[in-house]
Amino acid sequence: KNKDIKIAITANANAVTVAEHVLSNLFYITKKGTLYDETVRTGKFSDRNKLPKMIELWNKNFLIVGFGRIGKALIKRCLGLEMNVNVYDPYVLEDEIKQNGGKKIDKLDDAVKSADVISLHVPLTDKTKNLFNYDLIKTLKKNCILINASRGGIVNEFDLDRALNENLILGAGIDVFEKEPPESSNPLLSNPKVFLSPHTAAFTEECMTRMGVETIQNIIDFFNENLDRSKIVKL
Repeated sequence: KNKDIKIAITANANAVTVAEHVLSNLFYITKKGTLYDETVRTGKFSDRNKLPKMIELWNKNFLIVGFGRIGKALIKRCLGLEMNVNVYDPYVLEDEIKQNGGKKIDKLDDAVKSADVISLHVPLTDKTKNLFNYDLIKTLKKNCILINASRGGIVNEFDLDRALNENLILGAGIDVFEKEPPESSNPLLSNPKVFLSPHTAAFTEECMTRMGVETIQNIIDFFNENLDRSKIVKL
């Protein structure tokens, strides 16, 4: 900042990719991916009627926390699955959320109570640190699925593990951790109700290409004094 060095982001590269990753987590958990696959591979095909049933996404209540580029990409896909989408974001106007097909919820405490799925897309700040702690998680529906593909630390990992072990919620998808890589003592590593990925929600061939192209375009635009101000990080 002192040297007036600009830092630019690839703002438009990963929204679709992360939104798809959220849905992949959701499908994995609700459709019992590993369990059903393992049943066939281990010769237990005849036990299929004993397996826990899969869950439909149709008409479920999906809560998006944070309605930036990723949130807007995600809502399109949720509506395509005919889900009901609520949005919590105090910085986005109700009209904008409504135009995108969602319903604005003003209080997070109220929003989480009716959600079947919650997906987090907010930055890590003093206000969002441990936002989803035990006290909040225990107010969720018992069939709720919590997905965090934003930043580690927004969900208290020990509180989430406790809530899952107490059957307070159905499951979780976690792509980001407070400490990366997570320590071996992190309880989520041994919790079968959590689908984990190594901070790779944006790791697709297409997204990597877009990031590269947009990075180069940012440099060109900067020297042409045409760089979009929204892409410049405020230090």
